[in-house]
Amino acid sequence: MELEPRGQDAVRALIAKGVSIPNPLSLDIGPEVDVARISGDRVTLHPGCRIHGAQTVISAGVALGAEGPVTIEDCHLGPGVQLKGGYFANSVFLEGANMGLGAHVRAGTLLEEEANGAHTVGLKQTILLPFVTLGSLINFCDCLMAGGTSRKDHSEVGSSYIHFNFTPDGTKATPSLFGDVPRGVMLRERPIFLGGQGGAVGPVVTGFGSVVGAGSILRDDILEDGQFVIAPPARGVSRPMTAHAHRKLRRVVEKNLDYLANLAALDAWYREVRQPFFARQELGPLVYEGALGVLASARKERVTRLTSMVATVPPDDEGRRELRDRVGELAALFDSPDLPDGSAFLDALGSPEAGYIATIQRLPADVADAGVAWLQGIVDGLRSRATAIVPSLNLYSAG
Repeated sequence: MELEPRGQDAVRALIAKGVSIPNPLSLDIGPEVDVARISGDRVTLHPGCRIHGAQTVISAGVALGAEGPVTIEDCHLGPGVQLKGGYFANSVFLEGANMGLGAHVRAGTLLEEEANGAHTVGLKQTILLPFVTLGSLINFCDCLMAGGTSRKDHSEVGSSYIHFNFTPDGTKATPSLFGDVPRGVMLRERPIFLGGQGGAVGPVVTGFGSVVGAGSILRDDILEDGQFVIAPPARGVSRPMTAHAHRKLRRVVEKNLDYLANLAALDAWYREVRQPFFARQELGPLVYEGALGVLASARKERVTRLTSMVATVPPDDEGRRELRDRVGELAALFDSPDLPDGSAFLDALGSPEAGYIATIQRLPADVADAGVAWLQGIVDGLRSRATAIVPSLNLYSAG
């Protein structure tokens, strides 16, 4: 008896829908995959692709495997996405996003419109706002990046860049913000450039319009916009290693809370602004559902990492004791935060009449300003409430 390759019934169903499959016998489709969640409009599945996951969505114009085999597991792919070769799991790619050969993209990753990476890029718990471009041979996990106004004016990460996101103590409470959500979503800020053969030791924040020279290892924040930075080499040191010393505890806590607050702002943006644009696309509501899932996953990851780090903090002063005792209250802030009223912006935005990118790019300055104020109010409000929960830690104070 001849055995058919796995999933050939699904392959036949996809061909009947109009999906282009040059070599049907080379395709591996898991029995849990719902072919109703795969568009038949201009979708191409090149030889060697493996498609798995009951949550997987493949929208119109998607091409998988143009440069090498692609494996996807529970991914949500918007229109025109191109994944040219590699492994992709529990991630969302919005319209026009693309990744080159050798990509390794894991849970909690969201690439918005036309965000992209060249070959051999590793991502996990990564959020790239529209147009952000990654070079080759990059590890860029546990961070969010924004900046730029169009595909020709975009934030970029140079080849061989690393976001250092794991400490000797084993903590990953290291999320970095390159740009931010309140201003970044408006698509009018100057791009950020991180030079190749460099890296950033998370958690850091970087202002819009900043340029970090090639070969620099960024260990400190760039708080002002429009800065050119060549980070000095680290000073040589030799001293006894003290585990879980947390010498910069307040700073690390602040960075984690800011990241969580920006995620809350982005979640509000999706729910209040972006949802109608997804509704206009075939399979768009399913992609929208996937994006909300990624944001929830990102929030859970950051709360888990922050809580785990705080558990290792010696309670040797009032601020540290209070932090350990009340970290659960800090985490609960982000479960269902009270959000400020955004009606001034939302009423001016109105119902979508064009695509998402075109709509945002055309916003009058005063309307965009109102949107920034609304989203920044979410961030500032969560900051203020966090400060009140652990007052003795002096969060966000000078010095």
